[in-house]
Amino acid sequence: MWKLKIADGGNNPYIYSTNNFVGRQIWEFDPDYGIPEERAEVEAARENYWKNRFQVRPSSDLLWRMQFLKEKRFEQTIRQVKVENEEEITYETATTAMRRAAHFFSALQASDGHWPAENAGPLFLLPPLVMCLYVTGHLETVFPEEYSKEMLRFIYCHQNEDGGWGLHVEAHSNMYCTVLNYICMRILGEGPDGGKDNACSRGRKWILDHGGAVSIPTWGKAWLSILGLFDWTGCKSMPPEFWLLPSFLPLQPAKMWCYFRLVYMPMSYLYGKRFVAPISPLIIQLREELHTQPYNEINWKKVRHLCAKEDLYFPHLLIQDLVWDSIYIFTEPFLTRWPFNKLRKKALEITMKHIHYEDENSRYIDIACVEKVLCMLACWVEDPYGDYFKKHLARLPDYIWVGEDGIKMQTFGSQLWDTSLGLEALLACKLTDEIGPTLMKGHDYLNKSQVSDNPSGDFRSMYRHICKGSWTFSDQDQGWQVSDCTAEGLKCCLLLSVMPPEIVGGTIEHERLYDAINILLSLQSKNGGISAWEPAGTSKWLELLNPSELFEDVFIEQQYVECTASAIDALVLFKKLHPGHRKQEIEDFIRKAVQYFEDVQRPDGSWYGNWGICFTYATWFALRGLAAAGKTYHSCLAVRKAANFLLKLQLDDGGWGESYLSCLAKKKKVTLSLCLVTQKFTPLEGNRSNLVQTAWTLMGLIHSGQAERDPKPLHRAAKLLINSQNEDGDFPQQEIAGASLRTCMIHYPNYRNIYPLWALAEYRQQVPLP
Repeated sequence: MWKLKIADGGNNPYIYSTNNFVGRQIWEFDPDYGIPEERAEVEAARENYWKNRFQVRPSSDLLWRMQFLKEKRFEQTIRQVKVENEEEITYETATTAMRRAAHFFSALQASDGHWPAENAGPLFLLPPLVMCLYVTGHLETVFPEEYSKEMLRFIYCHQNEDGGWGLHVEAHSNMYCTVLNYICMRILGEGPDGGKDNACSRGRKWILDHGGAVSIPTWGKAWLSILGLFDWTGCKSMPPEFWLLPSFLPLQPAKMWCYFRLVYMPMSYLYGKRFVAPISPLIIQLREELHTQPYNEINWKKVRHLCAKEDLYFPHLLIQDLVWDSIYIFTEPFLTRWPFNKLRKKALEITMKHIHYEDENSRYIDIACVEKVLCMLACWVEDPYGDYFKKHLARLPDYIWVGEDGIKMQTFGSQLWDTSLGLEALLACKLTDEIGPTLMKGHDYLNKSQVSDNPSGDFRSMYRHICKGSWTFSDQDQGWQVSDCTAEGLKCCLLLSVMPPEIVGGTIEHERLYDAINILLSLQSKNGGISAWEPAGTSKWLELLNPSELFEDVFIEQQYVECTASAIDALVLFKKLHPGHRKQEIEDFIRKAVQYFEDVQRPDGSWYGNWGICFTYATWFALRGLAAAGKTYHSCLAVRKAANFLLKLQLDDGGWGESYLSCLAKKKKVTLSLCLVTQKFTPLEGNRSNLVQTAWTLMGLIHSGQAERDPKPLHRAAKLLINSQNEDGDFPQQEIAGASLRTCMIHYPNYRNIYPLWALAEYRQQVPLP
């Protein structure tokens, strides 16, 4: 059986940590673990997922939950409650439902104080890892038979009915993920017609029916070139000389969004080396299986800009295609020949220097999984037997997650994010006497997870921002500051600082709180919005050069409504508890942030969400931030418009439900600096309610003062949450709720516990009940 291990560094000499691996969560297969009844329960969960996979696409993340609940011998002892038709919700009923949810969620806390969970959903994450290990010859040593079995299970579970795979678990099939997952199955040992329910033949048919692998998007073309299934001449130019450009130029690495920069850094190294793996018999077979014409007859230059319509979210202007073609025509013939090849050699050395810097400062975790695999492969290409590659291998377990739907590769992890939100939800319950040990462990985790130092050396020359005092999305070792994670972590620490230390533990030193404030203040832009990782401000026109067809608004850093709201909420509380520290700067920050909310609010009263689905998510955050800043329904037009937007969308059962299709908002470019989002709210199919989105909206309306105007919509929403609670205090898994990059949805299984709990706690506290 599979077992989740917490804060375990193992015995690998190539792994190291800044805080003794607090927050680390890794899976281990133990053939002797578990009794027959437990193994049968796991198999039942897998079978149930398979039978219902087209009704609920995200997994319920059950395996580790089963393990933890059994280890803690958890039994729900608080009686279940239901609210009948025409029955009023009493304070006692709301309290009972909330307590049941709080006790269940507390039982899921790990020994180091965090809440584990899957953070996955995209279907293009796992295949590159398998490809990389296949190329390097480490596949079978890193992933023995049990791993391969569960990886194939994951691929089978998320194949669409038409035979293809989508960008994420709920998406329509596209060429990128169908080709990658098909190759992955073949590498893992399936034959051309193998796989569960003829998975391979159905996948191959989809590929060939849609034009073959030559129409795969840019990132896919690069991976196929690495494998020898495509030719580098058919790829858009990614010259490593880009890393030699001086900082005064408008197009320079420091001006790119960090995620995009760190994808193209190792990708440009591999492109500059024109690296192609040894051609194996399997690759020769795949050349025949993936293309609609003989491999040697393909005109690679003519397919450079070809992209399947199913993948084309961000169509490119003709001028962009001309730019990439010109770079190829006017640079590559020279940079690969003497004497200009000396410049290419220098560029490759500088690029590799940046890769090693990022690896070392993230303890070889890197910012996320796409970057991790590319950096690992680049290190192997540089030196197959070197320590850099061995350090990368040691950190692979950090990315592996096992669910009832199989093994998946995580984006990295949401340990800090889930834990800070979960603690805020528990604190809102005001159940200190019942859950004190949970709060103390969570506080200790936050204390040990704050980033204590900036990146090493001259970090600004390596395109890094300050990170001392921040909290990451995942754990301290990863090291990348995130504004909303810092804000939520800071708010938790501030809330806990006014509670008895004998219950919640000692407070964090003031200087460390000041460091967190410094992070937040450093990330506000001129328009009042706050960015996520690094300061924004690069010219908007650079987004026109985005080479990706799958993702939009990824070339430069942006401002985000959600991050801005989290920052306001934390800064308002900080100013109240520490009125003497940078008071004027904080007040100016809040004033500008409120103006940002008013400026970017949509005509219908909503805000667009970048990190959750979608308009309900961002509108809750914005109302939360505006309420913290002292804005009310009566004093602020933005609050009135937002409340009316939410009220109009309430469904007959009292809930709200929004499809991920809302996130696919196409942008109409009015000028180079101004874009208007044209897509509107899209309900779930069949006008279904979603409990997580219902909880967001319930809290947003409470922040708007709805209880004073008309509490009936709040009662109806709370009734749905209470009546949907499972017997053990859990809530059912429904549609995916997280988002990223507009097109890519992220699964946060803990959301189904955190947000209904938090909403019930706020409802119980803020809405008068009999």
